[in-house]
Amino acid sequence: MDSLKQANASYEAFTLDFKRPSGTSRGVLTQKKGWKLLLTDPDGTTGLGECSVIPGLSPDYVSDEQYEQKLAEVCQNPFLFTQNPALLRDYPSILFGLESAWFDLLNGGRQIYFDSAKRPSGFNIPINGLIWMGDPGYMQDQIEEKLDAGFTCIKLKVGAIDFKQELKLLEGIRSRYDASKMILRVDANGAFTMEDVFWKLEELAQLNLHSIEQPIKAGSWNYMKVLCKKTPLPIALDEELIGINETNRKITLLETINPQYIILKPSLHGGFSGTKEWIELADKRKIPWWITSALESNIGLNAIAQFTANYNPTLPQGLGTGGLYETNFDAPLRIEQGNLIYTR
Repeated sequence: MDSLKQANASYEAFTLDFKRPSGTSRGVLTQKKGWKLLLTDPDGTTGLGECSVIPGLSPDYVSDEQYEQKLAEVCQNPFLFTQNPALLRDYPSILFGLESAWFDLLNGGRQIYFDSAKRPSGFNIPINGLIWMGDPGYMQDQIEEKLDAGFTCIKLKVGAIDFKQELKLLEGIRSRYDASKMILRVDANGAFTMEDVFWKLEELAQLNLHSIEQPIKAGSWNYMKVLCKKTPLPIALDEELIGINETNRKITLLETINPQYIILKPSLHGGFSGTKEWIELADKRKIPWWITSALESNIGLNAIAQFTANYNPTLPQGLGTGGLYETNFDAPLRIEQGNLIYTR
């Protein structure tokens, strides 16, 4: 521990290019910015983490200048922040990167973050295949790719093109695979309005979907409570959790809204420590959950996968984002038949 107290910290910015522009209800993504965070002890062992942000969504990112000022502050005394994660409560993506680098350093700097990575046979995690928004032809092409790759859970981003066209795409999948053969999820990213959300949920429910993520914008807890109580389609909270960092606020949110599911992104929901707390609070209230990436590079995805595997999940997770980029960092991860597989 004494040598870890003396660890030096540094950061390095990087940018990844998407293979294809990726559409969401908040716009089209063509690049992904991130920062490597490195902790090096006096013996030269280095732990590696990633600080990953999505502009417009990450609560701790305003500009590169503002973000790097905070990174520089953390790097001046990394041990202080690792021992007091509450100091980074409002900087979940930096906490995620710091915790990752710290756990890696504790395990000898081999990008082993959690015990799951020490299993002799590695691990498998069921994942969903993600269909990005775009014109109907582009979305149909993605669907065919995922079906051909053996996925049994597909998630479609909805809310950007005509709703009837989105229904048609979902109907096309369901006509070929019933609910016992194919799990279908949709993610609205808050795109529905309070005026149209109920009838859209009714239409979607006819297709035997698993769930819908964040049908309306975050922040209207009382309205979301009504939605979750009356919905014909299970609702999973996602953006609703962002910025809710104090334990009492987390409890209030879960008990007020009482959602069917919650979705957790360590880069957005308080790093691993914050995510672990969400899981414990949700489990206590019998609210199922799953974990997704926030478009991290393979550095962050590797750490999240190891964290997730510790829970031996049976629900498909949202961890199939490693192949989105033209180039990426090396990691012992691959996707086969709808599973994320880790082998060293």
